[in-house]
Amino acid sequence: MKMPSLLACAILMTMTTPSVSAATATAPDVARKPHTVTAPHGASRQDEYYWLRDDTRSNPEMLAYLNAENAHADALLAPLKPLQDKLYEEIVARIKQDDSSVPFRHKGWWYYSRFVAGKDYPVHARRPDAPGVDALTIQAANERGDFAGEQVLLDMNVMAEGKGYFGINDYEVSPDNRILAWAEDDVGRRQYTVRFRDLETGQVLPDEIRGVAANLVWADDNRTLFYVENDPETLLTKRVKKHVLGTPASADVLVYEEPDDTFYMGIGRSRDDKYIIIGLDATVSSEIRYAPADNPETFTVLAPRQRELEYDADHHGGRWVIRTNAGGATNFKLVTAPSNATSTAQWTDLLPHDPEVFIEDVELFDGFTAVSERSAGLERLRLIRADGSQQYVAADEPAYSMGLSANPEPDTPWLRYSYTSLTTPATTYELNVLTGERRQLKQQPVPGYDPSRYVTERLWIEARDGVKVPVSLVYRKGLVKDGTAALYQYAYGSYGISSDPGFNGPVVSLLDRGVVYAIAHIRGGQEMGRQWYEDGKLLRKQNTFNDFVDVTRGLVRLGYAAPGRVAAMGGSAGGLLMGAVANQAPSDYRVMVAQVPFVDVVTTMLDPSIPLTTNEYDEWGNPEQKPFYDYMLGYSPYDNVKAQAYPALFVGTGLWDSQVQYWEPAKWVARLRDLNTGSAPIVFRTNMDAGHGGKSGRFRRYRELAEYYAFVLDQLGVANAP
Repeated sequence: MKMPSLLACAILMTMTTPSVSAATATAPDVARKPHTVTAPHGASRQDEYYWLRDDTRSNPEMLAYLNAENAHADALLAPLKPLQDKLYEEIVARIKQDDSSVPFRHKGWWYYSRFVAGKDYPVHARRPDAPGVDALTIQAANERGDFAGEQVLLDMNVMAEGKGYFGINDYEVSPDNRILAWAEDDVGRRQYTVRFRDLETGQVLPDEIRGVAANLVWADDNRTLFYVENDPETLLTKRVKKHVLGTPASADVLVYEEPDDTFYMGIGRSRDDKYIIIGLDATVSSEIRYAPADNPETFTVLAPRQRELEYDADHHGGRWVIRTNAGGATNFKLVTAPSNATSTAQWTDLLPHDPEVFIEDVELFDGFTAVSERSAGLERLRLIRADGSQQYVAADEPAYSMGLSANPEPDTPWLRYSYTSLTTPATTYELNVLTGERRQLKQQPVPGYDPSRYVTERLWIEARDGVKVPVSLVYRKGLVKDGTAALYQYAYGSYGISSDPGFNGPVVSLLDRGVVYAIAHIRGGQEMGRQWYEDGKLLRKQNTFNDFVDVTRGLVRLGYAAPGRVAAMGGSAGGLLMGAVANQAPSDYRVMVAQVPFVDVVTTMLDPSIPLTTNEYDEWGNPEQKPFYDYMLGYSPYDNVKAQAYPALFVGTGLWDSQVQYWEPAKWVARLRDLNTGSAPIVFRTNMDAGHGGKSGRFRRYRELAEYYAFVLDQLGVANAP
């Protein structure tokens, strides 16, 4: 029998009995009211907590229940307040309070954002270009507190005063650099209001546009702003309109309306600034419409939509460069097309399809093309010069994240890119494609952090069907892999979104307490290429849940963690993952965190009035069709809660969430309280003045994080470890 090491014994001796248990306080009891949910094919289910849904967010009985759960959470977590405060102090201490972003140049100005010490929100600003002015000199001036010559565009600290939530998700300066347009949200529901400021006078203009997406584009006349209007009920991006400064929003002209509710819509300008582009995307098809930016009256379709044809495009050098899956290019390829193209018949291959390499993004420059791609589960950047020669940007660690950074000007030999890993803070580099010179523009400052104290690894763990799943790990040096440590495992696994191993400052507080942090790159993401995504959606969604559990079991088997000391965390679609795993493998986890979890899959997908539902049919399936209904019903967390012992759970939501409605986790928790036979506590926290992303502001979010970190550490028995 293998004996624990002295270090392992020391770790075990520091383990504590959890301060929080289900017996600490009486959980709220909420009324059950009969309600039948039916499907078009005749299937029906009872949903006794359906009544908790209130689209107006004003039902007194519903609000009383959420407030009772918050009071219960306060009571349960009260013993952990000292640990919460300690974690918050640690996390905030690793943040440089007066930090600023790397400036980038665009149309004669250098743009950046900076923070003021003690303030929650950024100040967005710019400085005029001049001899001797560059990204490094501006950063040095900001570091000194020298803001002479700076023009403040938006001081979000002033704008957020008196608001429980505030966000700005897009701002755009007119081509002549005179007028600023921005989209703000003071609820968290992602229904934005557009406002304007004259940058020469500082005056806020009277123009105002409500109920729009955070996506703005100016035309060349410096008076016309294109924007995307949301459907007020479903929040779908439905219409492109144009607003002329000085005219009422009610007079705004409709440019394009999308009749198909399975498509998302966005707008932008081409790389060479010649075209305004309307991009339309469903899960398995795309369409682009373009019009000259100097006269955007008529939009031309680049290639008509076809099911299973996906593409995105940019224009530079007198041609379209298109990333597409056309012709069976599962991992995508690059093609070119003439400026007046209207069909796929005009496309010519530029970079052919490679079944081992997934093409994610492309940036066009005057003398080269930068391609962001994935191979063997890791990101890389390929540079293709005008003469056809190629090179890759080097990386020095086994697990890392690398991608294109801000490159607004194409007439330069310098490529900006970002690099980070689980031990390396976010770093911005510039690489001269002609000379090979590389210079570091900035590395995220992390006060008190020493990367030499930590180790990152890349593992491959075999799932139950024989597929090998990549896993990224980080832990503090000195870890003995003898099966005694605690593990905190994260994953997402949906929509083809990859969970890349980047630096996470708050996680250091876990590592310093002996916890191993793991990212499971499970199917449903796109880390291993497009097929990795296809194998984790629709009628193969169960692979996502199996992969997560099998990674946990593999890490325990390899000695990275003790069987009873595993925590799991996921949010949104990752919260669905947590709910499914909690039902299917509860004994593998001591504690789970599910933030804004999508847990009522079938009922939500049966209701097209719920925001974003119709866009999701090709991700989850349409339950109006019985095969999809039956499959989704087999894993839907809410529908599969049963009489068994569940892990300790921390469930978070936002009352104004536009993506996962608050009633999904509320109903799930209520049913868990009915059927859970175990003694582990369930904490349900509703942020009453925020949406999908939680509280706004860089410090307030860490209060929330410290709260559930403390709960997790307490359950893992390491809360009081040094």
